[in-house]
Amino acid sequence: MNELVDWLRGRPYYDGQIAAHRTLPARGATHADLDLEPRLESALADRGVDSLYNHQADAIEAVREGDNVVIATETASGKSLAYTVPAFERAMDHGGRTLYIGPQNALIADQQESLSDLARGLGFASRVSVDQYTGRLSKTEKRDVRDRRPTVVLSNPDMLHYALLPYADRLWEWFFSSLELVVIDEVHSYRGVFGTQVALVLRRLNRLCEQFDSQPQFVCCSATIGNPVEHASRITGREQGTFRLVDDDTSARGPRHWLLWNPPEYGDGWQDRGSGRRKSSHTEAKQLFVDLVSRGHQTLAFTRARQAAEQYATESSQELRERGESDLAGKVRAYQAALKHDTRREIEADLQSGDLRGIWSTNALELGVDVGGLDAVILDGYPGTRMSASQQAGRAGRGTDPALVAFVGGEDQLDQFLMKHPEEFFEADPERAVSDPENRELLPDHIASAAAENWLSVGDETFFGDAFPEIVSQLEAEGRLERRQTNDGLRWTYSDDGSPQHEMSLRTVGDREVDLLDARSNDVIATLGFDDALRDAHRGAIYHQQGQTYEVSKLNLDRDVAELQPTWADYYTQVLSDKSIVVNQDLTKKPLPYGDASEESSTVHYADVTVTEQITGFQRKDRKTGDVIGEEALDLPETTLRTKALYFTVPPAVESDLRADHTDDEFNGGIHAAEHGMISLFPFMLLCDRGDIGGISTPYHTHTDRSTVFIYDGYPGGVGLTEAGFEIVDDLMARTAELINDCDCADGCPACVQSPQCGNGNEPLTKAPAVRLLETLSQSESDQ
Repeated sequence: MNELVDWLRGRPYYDGQIAAHRTLPARGATHADLDLEPRLESALADRGVDSLYNHQADAIEAVREGDNVVIATETASGKSLAYTVPAFERAMDHGGRTLYIGPQNALIADQQESLSDLARGLGFASRVSVDQYTGRLSKTEKRDVRDRRPTVVLSNPDMLHYALLPYADRLWEWFFSSLELVVIDEVHSYRGVFGTQVALVLRRLNRLCEQFDSQPQFVCCSATIGNPVEHASRITGREQGTFRLVDDDTSARGPRHWLLWNPPEYGDGWQDRGSGRRKSSHTEAKQLFVDLVSRGHQTLAFTRARQAAEQYATESSQELRERGESDLAGKVRAYQAALKHDTRREIEADLQSGDLRGIWSTNALELGVDVGGLDAVILDGYPGTRMSASQQAGRAGRGTDPALVAFVGGEDQLDQFLMKHPEEFFEADPERAVSDPENRELLPDHIASAAAENWLSVGDETFFGDAFPEIVSQLEAEGRLERRQTNDGLRWTYSDDGSPQHEMSLRTVGDREVDLLDARSNDVIATLGFDDALRDAHRGAIYHQQGQTYEVSKLNLDRDVAELQPTWADYYTQVLSDKSIVVNQDLTKKPLPYGDASEESSTVHYADVTVTEQITGFQRKDRKTGDVIGEEALDLPETTLRTKALYFTVPPAVESDLRADHTDDEFNGGIHAAEHGMISLFPFMLLCDRGDIGGISTPYHTHTDRSTVFIYDGYPGGVGLTEAGFEIVDDLMARTAELINDCDCADGCPACVQSPQCGNGNEPLTKAPAVRLLETLSQSESDQ
């Protein structure tokens, strides 16, 4: 691989792009002796599994001993055997059943194929049978699954919510009454709003299992995250102390060469503008991809958008043809979740066999679908978390052969921070996964759903937390629950018409949606939540869908419809908005390192807040330069969001010093830049997207009587992000100061403090006071 890296340095387009080259050493496997049921042992041996890795054996033993288990090891480390063995053993011994929950149907189909093959290898009358139960099945196929009564059911959170729990008494009693094992695969993917919803669904599952006298154990499979046991506990509703952590990966791996590849800055006078703008990561990734494929290396490139995967696969094939590599050009494809099931399975099989030599994919191939090991992986831009980067990189490596991973940096804050601080990428602690099953905005619908599944009692507070009595009273007052006095105490039943499960979605928050219509065909091309539609589908907005660029010609909020016309516009749009924030209740606080016990010391608060926002207009911006080329006003309704936030004030002494050295506009730009910078680094420390967080900075707020910076969860009720940020705020401030200070731009750029979501058009932003403020607040006086 060193020879390959040297060859890349000699390519015509190379201009010092390699910011770092690290080699993770090879690792040998260690195995353990473990007694297995003879037929199962024989079936595994027939499939090439003669012995188990230590971590697989540890997890199996833990399940056998009655523990819940979290397995947090690398991609392709054999996690599936850790739950397959006990699932099959229990089915063979006494018909014990297993529920497998996967986040994607492609992963479920992959598991069904491998588990069914192993079940067939057990021979006649093993009692092991495997079926999937997903929305892809017809009504007849679903009925056939229930009639077969399999011992292993593979499904997803949505089907558990919509199709299994609501019919537990009528259609699934046979399953829940004998359920012994629940497998939560890719548990790290259940975070934020979706993770919170899944956590509440699993509390409903726990409640029903108790009523059916079953007490299933949980096996959670995770990538490497900072809080695997805490997160598994929050998602499953089981106590942390009941989990055993297995995180020592004992599988074999060849040496893995990492390149951090930073595209060069634009020439032709751009440096004189102090813009900090860099050439496209897409262009650099495509050049690397084509070079690697043409050199005979089977290569997988990850990019974020579906249409980007399709576009870059097409362009890579074209470039290979231009190089005279027509045969290779026909062996490059795109992979993304919108493809039909059969197409995805065909691509996966061709990757495994080696018939495909190159593929562009969204994160749909990040999860545990088996595609074999590849020679090289390219990350087209930072995938958002080091956890995802590690998962994607795990696709590289064929046995113990060396593999190459190239992370091509984009120009935004996190990418450039990591390019300049590669040690943070390779050595920083893993991010923490966050969810909030106590979210009071989401709890009522789940408690109503639980009542429809089986009457509620006072004891159900153990499943739904301290808010349970208050929410039951609220639902009763709304007429959704009916109280009954029985010999066993108070009971509540669901009294509304319809199904509460089908009136809510696990993947969205809020009921109001806006359809986006292609004005030529009147077809609905997408549907957005109301708040997102105001930002992305207002009159004049540029909207991208499946490779087509549209301009919104009309947004009709009476009908909740936006009409879109195709366009060749070479600009993008960004909304302008007015925001205000009210502190409803301070929940907790703690001092920052700055200062002493005096009233001038700075304190960070965690609070319940309400954010009010009104979009007032939008800017048209040049796609290449980011310069404003036009601006229009909009008349759109206000929206309100009750959520959670952290906030901190600028101590009077610090503000006085900053104002002495800067104008009022520069001071305001400093606290604004500090807010933007901190938001941009949230995903570095927590598993989230930048869009999950919002912020407001103001030189005066009525609640504090001071200059104040607010950072809030972008979802109703909050999903635990700013609560977690509150705990690590000192470190977050210090890293943000470093990020801003390291950037060479003059006035702020996408690599440090500019935000694509800023409602003020990224004005004003001033770097120097932001750095000084954050350094001051995050250091004690003795350290300054």
